Amino acid sequence: MKTNNFKITIFYLAILNLFICGKLFSQTSADDLAKQLSNPVANLISVPFQFNFQYNINDNTDNSYNGYKLLLNFQPVIPVSLSKGLNLINRVIVPVMTQKDVTSKDAKEEGLGDILYTPYFSPSNTKLIVGIAPAFSFPTATNDLLGSKKFNLGAGVVVLGQPDKWTLGGLVTQFWSVAGDDERQDVSTLFVQPFISYGFKGGFTLGVLSENTYDWKNKMLVSGLVQLTMSQVFKIAGKQVASIGLYPVGYYANKNIKKPEWGVRTVLTFIFPK
Repeated sequence: MKTNNFKITIFYLAILNLFICGKLFSQTSADDLAKQLSNPVANLISVPFQFNFQYNINDNTDNSYNGYKLLLNFQPVIPVSLSKGLNLINRVIVPVMTQKDVTSKDAKEEGLGDILYTPYFSPSNTKLIVGIAPAFSFPTATNDLLGSKKFNLGAGVVVLGQPDKWTLGGLVTQFWSVAGDDERQDVSTLFVQPFISYGFKGGFTLGVLSENTYDWKNKMLVSGLVQLTMSQVFKIAGKQVASIGLYPVGYYANKNIKKPEWGVRTVLTFIFPK
């Protein structure tokens, strides 16, 4: 773990340097892009890389060992204009992870997780921003312990408002398993993500969000987190538009669920304005 801690320290020093030295473009452009990034169904092409570091994972029943997880979510967002008043916002999440001492002591799993695809249909030029989508979860995990081994279908909805410099709203997605390994438990999960943020001058955004997954089959909260969001829009080498975010994360869940005691999330997003 010492080597991992050293690498992570260097990684965050590099992020701090971007916050300090990132060359911003005009303030108006930075503020506008930061506001669009706060909207999950904005008509903006973006390619986020979300890095998650989770530590001291245990279920509070056996503290003889504590696990950790390193999770990278590749999350491209590709909007398509269907008509003058309607956009299709394609959102994909491709998880790649490494975890140790999570499923059992000295056990290590790594590889690809289940890929999620949610295409939101979102009317444009409305004060209340709404997106409605079918949702798909594909059993692409390369390790049985990193996925559900089920093909899941569902539906998602996002509703938000952006009065002045504020963004507040929520995202809800429900999944049901429709095919897959008969030996694995069927899936029926609800994901709820409320969020609120405020945009400051110069493309800096500060906010709070929570992510919660409820398992209807076992009737319990299997995953929950709250995070403080801090992000800055900048230019890389004065050319490529991007955003960097650094978020401390706290976790909670049912007492019988293995969960991290603490974690950090970092998001590097490449932006391609139209």
